[in-house]
Amino acid sequence: MKLKLFLFVYVLISSNLLYSQSTIKSLVESKKGMVVSTHPLASEIGRSILQKGGNAIDAAIAVNFALAVCHPSAGNIGGGGFMVFRNAKGKVFALDFREKAPLASSKDMYLDASGNVIPEKSFVGIFSVGVPGTVAGMDEMHRKFGSLPWKVLIQPAVDLARNGHLLTFREANGLNANKSDFIKENKDHSYLINPNNIDWRKDDLLIQEDLANTLERILTHKSKGFYQGKTAELIINEMRRHHGIITQKDLSSYQAVWRKPIVQSYKNLQIIGMPPPSSGGIALAQLMGMVEKYPLSTWGAASDSTVQLMIEAERRVFADRAKWLGDPDFVQVPIKSLVDSAYIQNRISSMDFVKATPSSAISAGQFAGYESPETTHYSIVDAAGNAVSITTTLNNSYGSKVFVGGAGFLLNDEMDDFSAKAGAPNLYGLVGSKANEIQPNKRMLSSMTPTIITENGQLKMVVGTPGGSTIITSVFQVVLNALEFGMNMQQAVEYPRFHQQWKPEHTRIEPNRLSLTQMERLKKKGYEFTNSASIGLVEAILVLPSGHLQGGADSRGDDTALGLD
Repeated sequence: MKLKLFLFVYVLISSNLLYSQSTIKSLVESKKGMVVSTHPLASEIGRSILQKGGNAIDAAIAVNFALAVCHPSAGNIGGGGFMVFRNAKGKVFALDFREKAPLASSKDMYLDASGNVIPEKSFVGIFSVGVPGTVAGMDEMHRKFGSLPWKVLIQPAVDLARNGHLLTFREANGLNANKSDFIKENKDHSYLINPNNIDWRKDDLLIQEDLANTLERILTHKSKGFYQGKTAELIINEMRRHHGIITQKDLSSYQAVWRKPIVQSYKNLQIIGMPPPSSGGIALAQLMGMVEKYPLSTWGAASDSTVQLMIEAERRVFADRAKWLGDPDFVQVPIKSLVDSAYIQNRISSMDFVKATPSSAISAGQFAGYESPETTHYSIVDAAGNAVSITTTLNNSYGSKVFVGGAGFLLNDEMDDFSAKAGAPNLYGLVGSKANEIQPNKRMLSSMTPTIITENGQLKMVVGTPGGSTIITSVFQVVLNALEFGMNMQQAVEYPRFHQQWKPEHTRIEPNRLSLTQMERLKKKGYEFTNSASIGLVEAILVLPSGHLQGGADSRGDDTALGLD
């Protein structure tokens, strides 16, 4: 493995901006395998599994359960997610372990008697919880592709919970910031609160004994150790304590589902993404298709034309997302029409480089016959060339803020990703339609975008990120940074980002993405901007022509890339 420290400077003539950045994290390269996750301990555990001869799926399972311990704001066993997998022979797979609406849920469950959305009910507390899918997903991917024994993959997380781990600065701050919500929503137990009733600090030891016991039941009985027996009993007890609606039947009937990946060509690349109920695969395919015919590499990452084109593409894609996308087991999603090249080109043809297209002037496309920040991601490639991209979530940071008493883990607040009411924005400002309305057993729409890219049939990139609605646009921009603008993987991940989601009108921008003069030029064309401290936490791997792997770990978080020696 080679570590390279670098300073890169871009002279961006088109925007008269000299942009320079010293990346905080090192560029990591390896010949034999790579693990990139949002926490150094999880990455180390994933690498140790590869060193033991495990494959990318084995490492992913170990990373997931480790994140449930050391990254409780998003790592989980009480949430759900998606996996995109490409094996060494080039076959691609997509696994949906998204949460489901409970059987007792209903379309208007978050509306008052006047039909108005009840504030916070869909994203704080027991009524925001969907039926968890993560453990079932891990069990299913191990059944189909795992090589090492299940117990070998889960034991590191058990040890981490029982022996404790040292908090990072960010994790300590996150726990402190959510202390009042933990107390409010959990009157009978005090998980993740400092036993000395003081604020957590960096390098404090966090021990989670009840979580260790829960993980041991999963270690012994796989998914039955979660959806049945003691842990299931504790989940149902928590529901009864708060008058929640998830039942044993909800838990017992949950199954992860294999789906057909979205595969779309972009020049000589193939973009492999997650299909609905994730919107990420379709959205990324549309975004890449809309910019394909333009000379982006000539324009450069920071030119006015590049920024305008990307904003306008994002605006149109999120308009389609709002109307057409939902759980394909419940609604007819026009996938082929949405990713049709002629349709995609027609959607972007209405943009004008002279002026911005107001969001109010854009609606979803129409087709003959037809009438959804806290997440975590990890990207892994093993020595054989198996590649896995997995995004999991609790939805909001620390999910519903509700812990399962006696089991020591947080439940999600994923019900907020449904459309509580057509046109009403959710926690992330996203609007939806009837396609994403609440129905029992239905999976809520997601923005998660786990992605694998090949070039001429060979593995090229593995990428994904947390970030709610900004997931799609963050992946889009990092892919272009690396494959169009020539950045190495770490540079591509670090480069400042922006985000446009149709509604609201404004585009969010990170510091240093646009110069003041460039912003003024774009404002005169009708673009609106608001500042954003941080957008996304990308974890990515780039395969070089030599076959070496480059890891990109976002300095916006505790993200860590580790390669095999």
